[in-house]
Amino acid sequence: MREVTIVGVRVELPASQPIVLLKENDGERYLPIWIGAVEATAIAFAQQGVATARPMTHDLFRDVLAAIGRPLRQVQITEWQDDIYFANLIFDDGIEVSARPSDAIALAMRTGTPVFCADDVLDAAGIVVPDEQENEVEKFREFLDTISPDDFDTGS
Repeated sequence: MREVTIVGVRVELPASQPIVLLKENDGERYLPIWIGAVEATAIAFAQQGVATARPMTHDLFRDVLAAIGRPLRQVQITEWQDDIYFANLIFDDGIEVSARPSDAIALAMRTGTPVFCADDVLDAAGIVVPDEQENEVEKFREFLDTISPDDFDTGS
């Protein structure tokens, strides 16, 4: 397992499909994970520190874990099968709970929990950004700084 940083979310055009982008901490690979609009909003809210009037589902789960004294120790992106990613929530006593990566990442952002990715997932689905494209990554980071959670509203 390699620790990854949550770079952020963006909407891939023209399909308007949100993705969350992860980057391995001790390497050059990025891992794009296609996610739903609701999960993209939840991640964007957490990344931007947006507080809602009432707790969102991931906020509620964070609050329940705090109330019962069960810290989340790690989020692991464990598998990639047929273009579907799988993740686990790892709790303080070693209990593992299967989760969608988007939900696990949204929760990790709210709890300050580190995210790890299996080496074989990074080997299979990770992409290296060549040096000449590093400017594009910087543009993406700038985009993340200016995007609003409202940009993920699908109208449903």
